[in-house]
Amino acid sequence: MSERLFLGVEASAGGRRWVHSLSERGEQLASQIVQTHGLPDILARVLSARGIAPPDALRFLAPTIRDLMPDPSSLTDMDAAAARLADAVERREPVAIFGDYDVDGAASAALLWRYLAHFGLDPVIRIPDRITEGYGPNPEAIGELAAAGARLIVTVDCGTTSFEALEAGRTAGVDVVVLDHHQTGASLPPAVAIVNPNRQDDLSGQGHLAAVGVVFLTCAAISRELRRRGRRAADLPDILSMLDLAALATICDVVPLTGFNRALVVKGLSVMRAQGNAGLRALAEVARVSGPLDPYHLGFILGPRINAGGRIGEAHLGSRLLTVSDANEATALALQLHSLNEERQAMERHMVAEAEAEVAAEIGAGEGPPVLVAVGAEWHPGIVGLIAARLKERHRRPAFAIAFDPSGKGSGSGRSVPGFDIGTLVRGAVEAGILEKGGGHRMAAGLTIRRESLGAFRAYVETHAGTLAADLRKGEALAIDGAVSAMGLTRGLLDHIESAGPYGSGHAAPVLALPRHRVESSGTVGTGHVRATLKAQDGATISAIAFRAEETDVGRALLDHRNRLVHVAGTPVLERYRGRESVGFRIIDVAPAGL
Repeated sequence: MSERLFLGVEASAGGRRWVHSLSERGEQLASQIVQTHGLPDILARVLSARGIAPPDALRFLAPTIRDLMPDPSSLTDMDAAAARLADAVERREPVAIFGDYDVDGAASAALLWRYLAHFGLDPVIRIPDRITEGYGPNPEAIGELAAAGARLIVTVDCGTTSFEALEAGRTAGVDVVVLDHHQTGASLPPAVAIVNPNRQDDLSGQGHLAAVGVVFLTCAAISRELRRRGRRAADLPDILSMLDLAALATICDVVPLTGFNRALVVKGLSVMRAQGNAGLRALAEVARVSGPLDPYHLGFILGPRINAGGRIGEAHLGSRLLTVSDANEATALALQLHSLNEERQAMERHMVAEAEAEVAAEIGAGEGPPVLVAVGAEWHPGIVGLIAARLKERHRRPAFAIAFDPSGKGSGSGRSVPGFDIGTLVRGAVEAGILEKGGGHRMAAGLTIRRESLGAFRAYVETHAGTLAADLRKGEALAIDGAVSAMGLTRGLLDHIESAGPYGSGHAAPVLALPRHRVESSGTVGTGHVRATLKAQDGATISAIAFRAEETDVGRALLDHRNRLVHVAGTPVLERYRGRESVGFRIIDVAPAGL
């Protein structure tokens, strides 16, 4: 990425350099996109900045399952998995589905359930309790499913590292198929098939898939196997009608929105807007979602409610909601999840306040530690991941949040920033004997620790991560795609930008700058948000908001710069209120505009 400063901003209120998202070569490619395809300049700039070559621009804007779906058989063990599941369909065997307690696990379980239910099967879905059972299948649960009559157990979004549980399955005489996407070592547990694009011997190149993407490909492979055995295509499930579940989990699991994932989300949103899933329809109604569902609704409104069951309530509620067809039952489940989410939000606010107080005391008047470690004696272990995420967002550095129970056992989660591999850090602490267990990936990790090891863990983090994390923060840059005025923030501009969406992990939302706009008014709203009215030189105004910014440097800059000129960076959004639509602006950063 070019290091050309944008608007000359070397240090914003958020402590970042503003740089052009496009290099000089990228500018030339953007011009080629405009000239070749007649696309608007801002859209061409967005595409070029995200590595889309001129010949690929139109195909990127209209992704299709047909063009982007990989051959399911390219995934290791897929053919064996499809054959075993096809056997279960033909024999009408009792099947159990064991899923994770997050959105990806719930949606993956629901997708496979809906597929198998088409053939008259009624699979049992088992979701473990986050607190009492922890992540993944355990020997007791596998034994219970086998004793209840299951002849085939399919684990979704888990299972790749569950050696004891799968060994228990083999001992009980039940077959196990694993459909997962988590990273693993060279050794694998016993199973009929382990379909995981991140296993070390998988060469499919589909490691970016969420578990729901793996399940979708498996359903396609089962249908292909059943056709090979003589089933008519007309008798098979319409898996494209289940893409709403694939879109939901792909967004909520924050996997890269590129390649096949992008097609899953684009087509899945179309299916979701038809409101064919009773559970999703009820949840949207309970949450008072207005307008067509979009990635924001999935990631920040529906997803957290589905997750609430696994965090602080009954773990099975999310998957149950996604499989029901009765409208009354769907509404009852949606109301229960909505209530749990409100309870979770209240707990989160309390825990964040305590964590922030601890961090403030640790930071003092200086920069503070480059990696934050906050602990609480009465925190709910199902929410520590959210606390770590809030600390990471607010202080722009890796963060851990750990909940200790009365026995001194701590359950923690870590969240990271780009360029810092928190999963490797945690695995190193396990190998050093500091953590009882732990693991994860580059951006998130989980851990178990004894209270007496907390000091050693803080020291380990400081020794092994301090310099890198601090350097990343000092060198942080905000890439900006272009400049616009309040007058130029129109619905047409927003439509052009949205045509290159959906945006998310691996496909960042465009960031635009509003140069030299006056902060006409500003104030706090809701739970720590800062809303401002920005006025351009020509008198045009735009309503803007910085979420959870009241106690941040960006929020303070808006509140302290009333009637002063600033440069503002953020993303345009479509706001809906009482049936009316308007273009607003979500603020990411602020910088003084000078004289």
